[in-house]
Amino acid sequence: MKEESVDFYLQQGIFGHAETKPDERRMFLGSLRERALLALTKGQVSRKQPYQEVEKILKANQQATILLNGELSYASYSQYVKMANTARCSFKVVNQLEAQSPFGLVIAMPNAINKEHIYIEDELFKRAFSRESVE
Repeated sequence: MKEESVDFYLQQGIFGHAETKPDERRMFLGSLRERALLALTKGQVSRKQPYQEVEKILKANQQATILLNGELSYASYSQYVKMANTARCSFKVVNQLEAQSPFGLVIAMPNAINKEHIYIEDELFKRAFSRESVE
């Protein structure tokens, strides 16, 4: 066995499998930008009225999964959990202790779809990204 292969397997044993695009995965709650159908900021998720776009997307894409930011309270995202259950879609609460994401909710597909517009760019979105670029 080559020495490089041994080192590679030792590194995997110590640190786990190498992950592609780790920063992007942290930002999109464990998924990738190319798999996202919709991404809402924490402020957008916490708003009293849920976005109806979420319900429309879930009804049209039952294989989608809602990824919810575990930093938010259950009261903030409970309406989206109900939408997921009604549409028979799965959901997952993501607790990422090593990095913070600006997103509170990401609707992700199992495979890449490369949807161009995945944000609802309202006042809450603009406030969250007033100094930084998302893409």
